[in-house]
Amino acid sequence: MTLDKLQIGKKSKIVAVKGNGTLRDRLLDMGLTPNTQVMIRKFAPMGDPIELALRGYELTLRVDDAKNIVVEG
Repeated sequence: MTLDKLQIGKKSKIVAVKGNGTLRDRLLDMGLTPNTQVMIRKFAPMGDPIELALRGYELTLRVDDAKNIVVEG
């Protein structure tokens, strides 16, 4: 399952980060690395972007980018 499919308030662990080149590097630099626990805090009113909680901070991520992050089902 990808991160964009995770429900609000549910916690999951990142399994893999897909993408090529700079996109993947940018996601990894933001702390979205394998074995990191992540939780969806909320979706924007129109559904994009989403707010995540991980590593003790909040991160806003576009839904298209969240589709590149594989989490445990």
